Amino acid sequence: MPIRIYKPTSAGRRNASVNAHAEVTRFEPEKSLMEPRPKSGGRNFSGKITVRGRGGGVKKMYRKIDFRRRDRDDVPGKVLGVEYDPNRSAHIALVEYADGVRRYILAPKGVRDGEEILASENAIEPKLGNSMPIRHIPTGLDIHCVELTQGRGAQICRSAGMYARLTNKEGEYATLVLPSGELRQVRLECRATIGQIGNIDHALRRLGKAGMTRLMGRRPITRGMAKSHNAHPLGGGSGRSKGNRPPVGPSGVLAKGGTTRNRKKPSEKLIIRRRKTVRFGQLH
Repeated sequence: MPIRIYKPTSAGRRNASVNAHAEVTRFEPEKSLMEPRPKSGGRNFSGKITVRGRGGGVKKMYRKIDFRRRDRDDVPGKVLGVEYDPNRSAHIALVEYADGVRRYILAPKGVRDGEEILASENAIEPKLGNSMPIRHIPTGLDIHCVELTQGRGAQICRSAGMYARLTNKEGEYATLVLPSGELRQVRLECRATIGQIGNIDHALRRLGKAGMTRLMGRRPITRGMAKSHNAHPLGGGSGRSKGNRPPVGPSGVLAKGGTTRNRKKPSEKLIIRRRKTVRFGQLH
């Protein structure tokens, strides 16, 4: 069972669950593909906090993931094992290519040790883990690690359990249904990988206590209403009062489902149907 629930020996254990990572088959990381990951504590180059609620946490080494896979075109690779990655929700797979080069990729659901995968610019078998331009992928398949700009590498559908459905091809664009419900067009030259990202039970895990959140590098955040009027738009006053305005952050940006996307971006015309968002208690 991927998600385990233990006996409630403490208050934290009572509400917690553990991901057993049943898909993991390799437990020693490849040291040549690791590098230090320094922490910023949410501060910029001048030492000022620009992102609230970050700090502490367990030290982690970063695993270098090959999101492009273009320099390995037409070189067959064999999956050596699936590993746990502390830096992301998805599992990663270690691939050894025919020329001896080893790379990490995001592990698709159902990938097995010893399987052969391939990346190519030409049409190849639409097999689990294979990477190719969307032009050569049959419609109706689930894909992940999708490029939005040709050659930039995978940008969307990279989290645990994520996939996009390829529904249509017309002209120079393909239509994708994203996990959020958004309907979007992507150029046919952009690459994608066949299958769904593994570790789909990641979202079912419950942390159970505040200490687990601190180990992940997240610090407590004070409510805006509890602050003074000069520290937060919702602060101050002689009682609990929101000032007849929706929840916002310290800078006044909407905090409950408000849109932040720039409508003047050139890629705006490629969005056919937007994702559904909850704003001020209403579904849009």
